[in-house]
Amino acid sequence: MMSPLPASSATVPGVEAAFRAARAEAEARDRADPLGHVRERFLLNEGTINLDGNSLGSMPRAVAERMERVLKQEWADGLIRSWGGAEWFRLPEIAGDRIAPLIGAGQGEVVVGDSTSVNLFKCMAAALAMRPERRVLVAQADNFPTDNYIAQGLAELVPGVTLRAVDTGQALIEAIDSSVAAVVLSHVHYRSAAIEDMPAINRAAGASGALTVWDLSHSTGAVPVDLGGSGADFAVGCTYKYLNGGPGAPAFCWVSPRHLPNARQPLSGWMGHQSPFAFDYGYRPAEGVRRFVCGTPQILSLSALDESLKLWSEIDLSALFGKSRELTSFFISLVEQTCTEFGLAVDSPRDPEKRGSHVILRCKHGLPVIRALAAEGVIGDFRAPDGIRFGFAALYVRFADVVRAVEALHRTLAIRSWNREEFNQETVVT
Repeated sequence: MMSPLPASSATVPGVEAAFRAARAEAEARDRADPLGHVRERFLLNEGTINLDGNSLGSMPRAVAERMERVLKQEWADGLIRSWGGAEWFRLPEIAGDRIAPLIGAGQGEVVVGDSTSVNLFKCMAAALAMRPERRVLVAQADNFPTDNYIAQGLAELVPGVTLRAVDTGQALIEAIDSSVAAVVLSHVHYRSAAIEDMPAINRAAGASGALTVWDLSHSTGAVPVDLGGSGADFAVGCTYKYLNGGPGAPAFCWVSPRHLPNARQPLSGWMGHQSPFAFDYGYRPAEGVRRFVCGTPQILSLSALDESLKLWSEIDLSALFGKSRELTSFFISLVEQTCTEFGLAVDSPRDPEKRGSHVILRCKHGLPVIRALAAEGVIGDFRAPDGIRFGFAALYVRFADVVRAVEALHRTLAIRSWNREEFNQETVVT
């Protein structure tokens, strides 16, 4: 159990009253939550609040049973026979079909395998090859680093290609001209949680003849996405965040069906071949999105992900997205009622329709504060230079968890527990 607010908080007018009212409101909201029963499907430590599901989602209970079956029956007993009998070969497409409804894609349009970084390379290279007369890649200047690193590497690899880094919003749209082959950007920004206007950007790119490559890593399972309806061209995303696929779970890749006949990805591995077990000398791409598979599927991690994804067929997505918006709004409101004296500032959009399912706060001593919170069982993360970030996975986060987390944040700042030596050690991972 978390300790009550420190005595010093009583000197702050309204803080204890604000928390008391918030606890009552949270209890009422949790009772009325149509998704409340889903929480039971996860293995959760009741002493820990995972507000970092936007980095690593919690583990569904069914995954442990699935992994035991895969390890003992499919691998240990089935051995190589499981490539057929256990449908190992088709797992990239099976998992992809489970993701498709979450991103506005059709069946047979999504494939799972490799990492987000590798899939970005595939899609950007395919887009460049489809627009050989154009030699410019446009990217968000402050996008998640791997997106820009991959774009930089591809620009250095392909002769004549340059990278144009621009701000988001209107500046990005204005940068799309007749020299641009592809635009690479995130739908939900990894720091601010700002949602890009996907239809507007797709329209602008399409009007100029450019192609869009969307990173949906902070979108899938958190906010509505309509790739097909908005006219997108390519998309990738990780599966270990809101999809709860587990650490290092393989990423997904989507290619608009209108492009598949002409989209040839550069990593022409044998599992993307039209007939891999014919062992031909020459490469012939598989039909459909299967051509974006490269090497042997990662069966253990794919199996864990596939089991996690089964849960989504039972979820009312409108209820889920609504709860996500309510959780983030509730968090922002309570932080501003109770923690502004400590210099915190919300650095995410105020409009919930323009905000993803995480919130970032500017905090002068952000990294040690996050570590001190973790010691109290509240898991968030730090994003340099001064951002403390909290994600709200609506499948298992309760409104009561929000209150407990903000109480812990207030306590950490009020008694300056973040100032202890163990929370200020330099580490590789933040």
